[in-house]
Amino acid sequence: MPATLLEHYNVFCKDLKKTVDFYEKYVGLRDGDRPPFPFPGAWMYAGEQAVLHLVSESGRSDHGSGAIDHIALRCTDIRATLDLLKKDGVDYMLRKVPARPLQQVFVHDPDGIQIEMNFWDEELVEGVTEHRDSTAPTFRPEKVPA
Repeated sequence: MPATLLEHYNVFCKDLKKTVDFYEKYVGLRDGDRPPFPFPGAWMYAGEQAVLHLVSESGRSDHGSGAIDHIALRCTDIRATLDLLKKDGVDYMLRKVPARPLQQVFVHDPDGIQIEMNFWDEELVEGVTEHRDSTAPTFRPEKVPA
């Protein structure tokens, strides 16, 4: 009975359109087919898998991810990702994982949830620094995407 795969994670969002746009534009997920539930929401796909379920809850006051620090996604084309984030003025943190061919970009979605984008085996980008301090790479942006 062991778990074999993380199917998806669910996020309550204050502004469904803004959150869908964020994940499409900056993370490369696609808004796709969703069952006809009696409440507003969206399912965001990576390929054929709905990896993120969004539920519109405009009255909620919570923000961020609580005890969960971040959600990590494998991504491609770090240069294009960084160019887009810079162009749009989105705060991010760039890190190189020690002893691995892995660069990471940390951002926050419109609801304050930290997203870790992992780029494996890509040419090192200018300005990337290796994570060397003793704390986890929690990123606190100056601002979250508008």
